[in-house]
Amino acid sequence: MTDAVAGKILHIDLSKGTSEIKDLDKNDVKMFIGGKGLGAKLLWDLTEKGTDPLGPDNPLMFVNGPLNGLTVPTSGRYCVVTKSPLTGIFNDSHCGGFFGPEIKKAGYDVIMITGKAEKPSYIYVQDNEVKIEDASEIWGKTTFETVAELRNKYDNDSLRMATIGPAGENMVKYAMINIDTYDQKARGGQAGRGGAGAVMGSKNIKAIIVQGTGKVEPAEPDAFKEASKEAFQITKDDDFVANRTRYGTPIWINPMSEYGILPTKNFQHATFADAEKISGETMREEIVERDVSCYSCPIRCGKHSIVKKGEHAGTELEGPEYELLVLLGSNCMMGDLGAVSKASYLVDELGLDGISTGNVLGWAMECFERGLITKEMMDGLEPRFGEPEPYVELIKKIAKREGIGDLLAEGVKRASAEIGKGSSDFAIHSKGMEFPGYEPRGSPGMGLAYATSDRGACHQRAWTVRAELEMDERFSSDGRAKLVKETQDERAAAYSLVMCDFVPFGVETFVKLFNAATGFELTEEEYLKAGERIWNLIRMYNIREGITREDDSLPQRMYEPLPDGPTEGNAFTTEMFETMLNEYYKLRGWDMNGVPTAGRLDELDLGFTLEGNQHE
Repeated sequence: MTDAVAGKILHIDLSKGTSEIKDLDKNDVKMFIGGKGLGAKLLWDLTEKGTDPLGPDNPLMFVNGPLNGLTVPTSGRYCVVTKSPLTGIFNDSHCGGFFGPEIKKAGYDVIMITGKAEKPSYIYVQDNEVKIEDASEIWGKTTFETVAELRNKYDNDSLRMATIGPAGENMVKYAMINIDTYDQKARGGQAGRGGAGAVMGSKNIKAIIVQGTGKVEPAEPDAFKEASKEAFQITKDDDFVANRTRYGTPIWINPMSEYGILPTKNFQHATFADAEKISGETMREEIVERDVSCYSCPIRCGKHSIVKKGEHAGTELEGPEYELLVLLGSNCMMGDLGAVSKASYLVDELGLDGISTGNVLGWAMECFERGLITKEMMDGLEPRFGEPEPYVELIKKIAKREGIGDLLAEGVKRASAEIGKGSSDFAIHSKGMEFPGYEPRGSPGMGLAYATSDRGACHQRAWTVRAELEMDERFSSDGRAKLVKETQDERAAAYSLVMCDFVPFGVETFVKLFNAATGFELTEEEYLKAGERIWNLIRMYNIREGITREDDSLPQRMYEPLPDGPTEGNAFTTEMFETMLNEYYKLRGWDMNGVPTAGRLDELDLGFTLEGNQHE
């Protein structure tokens, strides 16, 4: 029997070759909820300023939330928390599938991995039994090959595991961790952003297998049963959920292009003439075979797809998702659904974050077309917008760190610093993390959200697009700071539970579920305060690692007017952005350097973050 909060951390020290079960302070659960928040508290406690993200002292943590493994919509989600090798700051990367619930069934809220194995290894966890096994025979394999071989070895087709591909082994700065690789029966996922796969590779770990035999039970079964029933009904009754089920995340391709928010040609444009060719509607008609679901989720937004015609016929994958259709599609001017599907398959197979990969490729194509990177530098390739063959080859080179791939593997911030020649002006990132699939010049709140995001440019910290489309003054900066701040706090709490963006719940439902699962009695106000506490803790961590106001910024391209489409002429001005940022800081109780005041930290019970911190 495993409680909703197991109260246990499994700490695996690879350098010593040992494992230890530690007690989790349940007061930390009340203060930081779980998932993102609990991971942030552990990262603060476990690391010192300047910890090398690819060094043995950087922990790699798989962190569950209180609802993980229970019968409630999207309760299969969890997050991976570590210090990012891409940005050098806090990173939490969220994922669905079935791996998280398996960790909870094994009896743990957290699996924490430190140190470095002497040789390529994989970890096998079955309840209280932990083994560190030789992975020499699977080192160098793709994520798909690794899963197939380990499932065959253990004669278990549903074995739950996290794996890395060649990109993680080669410590590509935006390598991801593949979770529960797609088996046509259930959905997998990727802990994609920020380079967690590189951290796993730096520790010489190829895979982590978890099997649990426990049963997860809420603290208050009757109350939870009622809250869960209500949550499923809300999900069933929501009109948009039906569209999510039919089209998945690609439902947004056509609307974003029509509204002038779809990144195109390395963010030079915000509409794509071939958007319909890579849309959710076209996917459904041409390649989608069936809908698949994560653990305990009725939404079934995952799409098992097979390309049926063209050069890439036979490509079978889960997806592509919206973000990859944008960054590997419109951002690279790729209107061939087969080619984008092939690229999406490759990033999953090789273990790359598809968002960063597509952004890097768009930057490289623009560099080539401007003559800043030559054919010789590109190893004989001629990567031009809209030409699929060179960009497929570049994906392989990045994963292998081969030739030009070694530079591109560092991300656009480092690559543009190396190339120079003004290429940083169109290196589209914030804090070193590449932009995802929404053009801020068509949605000003997203610009502020990207600039202030705690892990670098991210659409999940505050997705303001829908709210802004419904505003009378769509392109105004008025009210955006409040919208971003409040959304960030609410999402920080939800991502600590850990819940999916797709559940149509309000705070009231989240709080009911949390209290019934844990036995706590948080009010809605206390729950939102926990989200704000989490956001400020992470800000203090990032400040400790050197983040300043200058890092809360947008790339130069965002200050250049869009040339066409419904958002033609839109651009940020320095005054507009600085006004929003100042208002945001004021609302947060931070000084104008972006540092939380001592008074605000005390209000949030974060006074401990001032101890030993250089900032007052």
